[in-house]
Amino acid sequence: MTSQPHWIASKGQPLQGTLDIPGDKSVSHRAVMFAALADGVSRIDGFLEGEDTRATAAIFARMGVRFETPSPSRRIVHGVGVDGLKAPAGDLDCGNAGTGMRLLAGLLAAQPFDTILVGDESLTKRPMRRVTGPLAQMGARIDTQDDGTPPLHIHGGQPLQGIHYELPVASAQVKSAVLLAGLYAQGETSVVEPHPTRDYTERMLRAFGVEIDFEPGRARLRGGQRLHAADIAVPADFSSAAFFIVAASIIPGSQVRLRSVGLNPRRTGLLAALRLMGADITEENPAEHGGEPVADLVVRHAPLKGAEIPVEVVPDMIDEFPALFIAAAAAEGPTVVRGAAELRVKESDRLAAMAAGLRTLGLRIDETEDGATIHPGVLGSGTIESHGDHRIAMAFSIAGQLSQGQVRINDVANVATSFPGYDQLARGAGFALTVA
Repeated sequence: MTSQPHWIASKGQPLQGTLDIPGDKSVSHRAVMFAALADGVSRIDGFLEGEDTRATAAIFARMGVRFETPSPSRRIVHGVGVDGLKAPAGDLDCGNAGTGMRLLAGLLAAQPFDTILVGDESLTKRPMRRVTGPLAQMGARIDTQDDGTPPLHIHGGQPLQGIHYELPVASAQVKSAVLLAGLYAQGETSVVEPHPTRDYTERMLRAFGVEIDFEPGRARLRGGQRLHAADIAVPADFSSAAFFIVAASIIPGSQVRLRSVGLNPRRTGLLAALRLMGADITEENPAEHGGEPVADLVVRHAPLKGAEIPVEVVPDMIDEFPALFIAAAAAEGPTVVRGAAELRVKESDRLAAMAAGLRTLGLRIDETEDGATIHPGVLGSGTIESHGDHRIAMAFSIAGQLSQGQVRINDVANVATSFPGYDQLARGAGFALTVA
């Protein structure tokens, strides 16, 4: 038994009601960063009040950026311009935020002062060479541990040169780090991906007045541009909504409306996968917030059938696989996942952790190097190790709603990094979920 916070999940009620999901974490990170670097005062509505995003805001505050918080989920940011950051005193703590650390590596590589980026135990184990490698090609000097993990010691005063970089592995974070370093580089910087990834950085840079050319799988910009203040409305986070989309799909009698969810086409592979399996998900009230498409999602219970998930949608749902595994566990017939090796280097080895957890509850999982085959069945009781990974913890809270007994989920403190208040919202919707 662990002394860390844990949940007890058991069979609850059908999910009902209209739910407001917290703001998108990826958009919130970028909104803070770009508003800090802009000329003028920017306003951010819908900011995610999570530990990760607050850590990013705190880092910029330590570099001389002034923030106002007139109410929860709102920030007024007094930008200092691309050349206005000040040297911080001491290390900069990114918490659990891999997005924050990787994007900051690009932004800080061209500053005139040294910085050291640190993180929590989970982040300190995550690989950073995919970022530091291309930044070094641009002229950056960044030291890591011998195995390429944080802390990152970024040496200031390095002149950067634009490069053409072809990513060996598709990654929105690596692409973004290179593009942000490119803002400070001489000449043009361009990035080509083997598969298109999320284009939050490109869309938001354009919203802040940067001239950037991009299309799926490609982006380029020229150095020396300035950012201009903008007002940003952060959409509800699709990755957070994913847990309620799956729960409502598999818990009989459920029907929920999730308001103003971000539907960036590079983020919504889970919708394609679930619809392939027979899910009943409709989109209503479409709009656009800060360059990002949004809509209400209405989700009704529907019997799901196992499927082979198309490899081409995998990059667009990499954070949603823990939720998909639970949908697969409740479907009729096996579900096959391939091309998801990226899951092995997230906050935890998500493939191994999800497979182990489902086996604990009595299912058969055939694990491969880049995926798994999930054989559905009756979910029993057991104790799940989340390994401090918020998405694994939330995924198994759904499994508990269909289990024949109690599911204990250990080490759930990191849920607050991306989805503060998840357990309260889940209970209000119908979950049987207690905190201990």
